[in-house]
Parts: sequence; C-alpha cells; structure tokens
Amino acid sequence: MHHTYRNEGERRGWQNPEQILTEAGVRAGDVFIDLGCGFGFFALPAAKITGSEGLVCGVDVDSEALEELRTQSERAGLGNIRVKLAAAEDVSLCERCADIAFIGIALHDFKDPFKVLQNAKRALKMDGRLVNLDWKKEATPFGPPVNIRFSESEAASLIKSAGFNVVSIQDSGPYHYMIVANLLP
Repeated sequence: MHHTYRNEGERRGWQNPEQILTEAGVRAGDVFIDLGCGFGFFALPAAKITGSEGLVCGVDVDSEALEELRTQSERAGLGNIRVKLAAAEDVSLCERCADIAFIGIALHDFKDPFKVLQNAKRALKMDGRLVNLDWKKEATPFGPPVNIRFSESEAASLIKSAGFNVVSIQDSGPYHYMIVANLLP
C-alpha cells in the first residue's frame, strides 16, 4: 500500500528533498538508486544534484507514478533518470554500480523489506551507502498508521541483519529519521 503524496507543494511544506539528499551526501556524478521512487519526489531533485555525469534509477511497482516521473523528468530536461517497473524485492539493478541506494519513506511498504535491502546491498559499490529515510514511529499529523511504521531501532536491526553496518541514525525534520549504513568490509 503506497502512501503517495501527489501534491508536491504540500509535501514540500514538511519535507525538503534537496536538503535531505545533500545531508545524505549525494554529489554530482553519483549513481543513485531510488527504491520505491513513486512520483519522483526524491528522484527528480537527485537527478539535478547528480547531474549529467550521474545517473538516477527509480524502481517502483506503480506504472502510473513512473509515467508521471518520466514526464516530469522530460519537462525538466533531465536526461539522467531511468525508471524500472518492478518490485524492489525482484530486482537488483546492477552489481556494485551504485554510490547510494535510497529508500524514502517506503521500507514499511515493501512486502519483504529484508529482500529489498539485500538487493540494495548487491547493487552498491563497496564504498557505497544505503540511506533509509522513514516516518518516526509516533503519532504525526499525517502519514501512514503508526502500527505499520518501523521505529529507528527496528529499521536499524533489519538493516544490520541484511549485512550492513549502521553509520548514523538522526532526525530528519519533525516527523522522520534518516539511517545511513555502509557495507561491511
């Protein structure tokens, strides 16, 4: 079940994607994989940051959302976005190609989050990192039901169990947290 916010302006009121991506260390030239990318709330700004030398690959099961993302990226003149219609559980887009695997408020939506994380791990370069942005497990004015959310510790232990080393867990705005993890040596 996807909680998609079609109204980007409204969502920008409580979440600044550029700031989040900059905090996550996204840089020009990066290969950025967006798992459960939806309409591209993060994929589009990531494409602007990574630039012509970089690449953004968005994966989602929602063909309508991907179509919208494709339209938006063409309108914005962004030639560095690729989208794949697939479940993130079923695809690893490449072997050791990505600088960042990003999951934006979607980990709890996946049928098998562990498998998604394993696929992300396979896609990451040895020095790449996973960034998981998600809802805090507490009542917020909007967002998914609290009972389906992962707390920071639940998400962190899931990420660890998939073979990552959790580097940091921090607040990201009033309603979210960000976990950054890298591959174990």
